[in-house]
Amino acid sequence: MKLRYTSRAYTDLESILSYLAKQSPEGARNVLSRINRATDQLASQPYSGKATSRPDIRVCMIGRYPYKVFYRIVQGEIQIIHIRHTARRPFELK
Repeated sequence: MKLRYTSRAYTDLESILSYLAKQSPEGARNVLSRINRATDQLASQPYSGKATSRPDIRVCMIGRYPYKVFYRIVQGEIQIIHIRHTARRPFELK
């Protein structure tokens, strides 16, 4: 399946990487690599993420890093809608 990031998800990713790069450029690269691997897996296994309280939104955990990728499957494509650190207040699924 085709993979597409929404503008919000791109902004999330940029913010995460910018913050991490200040602390550890290598750490930022590692997190990006892990996020990319997880989202690539979603392209081949779109239902591997957990269902949420909203039937159209699923969530994928990012391995050893504390991030969640929220996505939906729409017309044969995976839309990454939000990337969030698990320590933040829960993402409100409206």
